[in-house]
Amino acid sequence: MSSTKRSPWITLSALLIYFFLYAPIVVLIVFAFNSSKTNIVFEGVVNQGACGPFYWFCKLFSNDDVLDAAKNTLTIAFISTIVSAIIGTMAALALQRYDFPVKRASEAALYIPIVIPEIVMGIGILVFFSALFTWFNSTFGLVGDGRLAMGLGTVIVSHIAFSIPFVTLVVRARLHGFDKSLEEAAMDLGANEFTTFRRVTFPLIAPGVLSGALLAFTLSLDDFIITFFTTGPGSTTLPIYVYGLLRRIVTPEVNALSTIWILTVLIVVFISQRLEARR
Repeated sequence: MSSTKRSPWITLSALLIYFFLYAPIVVLIVFAFNSSKTNIVFEGVVNQGACGPFYWFCKLFSNDDVLDAAKNTLTIAFISTIVSAIIGTMAALALQRYDFPVKRASEAALYIPIVIPEIVMGIGILVFFSALFTWFNSTFGLVGDGRLAMGLGTVIVSHIAFSIPFVTLVVRARLHGFDKSLEEAAMDLGANEFTTFRRVTFPLIAPGVLSGALLAFTLSLDDFIITFFTTGPGSTTLPIYVYGLLRRIVTPEVNALSTIWILTVLIVVFISQRLEARR
């Protein structure tokens, strides 16, 4: 058997593409250890205090604003992931197994949050919440601190709406190869619908559900545009916080925060890929 020799140009092109994609990330991580506070040029590895080369990371973790932003980000990500995973799984099961009058319209609507630009969706959600809260506050006479306003709740709802289509599509892809005879066998042996779903259906589609949930979690962690339009006082997330820092001055503290964030996202993506491979 003759083996096909790979063209060196293909290898060179792949290396250039990877360099173009990941070289800025490597530079960003290297500058997280920069001794210069201006962070314009790399003047050497910082070595201050007990933290040594991790000085900017220690300074970052002593910043209460960063800790509050991280808490908000993780709270939003966890809640939106759990809710979107539940709703997305239910939607995937309904679209895959049942016929109903608006099925085609529902399938088309799933792609709208994925296809349209995020800024369009962000503006749309902002207008919706603004009109809804204005009507609600005026109708029920809410004033002062009792008024409905943008905050952590609006960001969570927005992330749920944005993540549901991704979870639904991933779970539905898993359901394409599902063998319904396994469910029928369980029901023939006396299991009801709930027991069949808990003991047979869900364990088989669990890799798809987990992959969709991890995808939703990653999207929520990284989202800036939709969060920017729906955030309010006390609901600043890490992407919004980084943007605020960049508007003032770029210090190695920003690079340290970005490094931690990149590593977190890479770990989540790696877990998602491993679950997808096992499927």
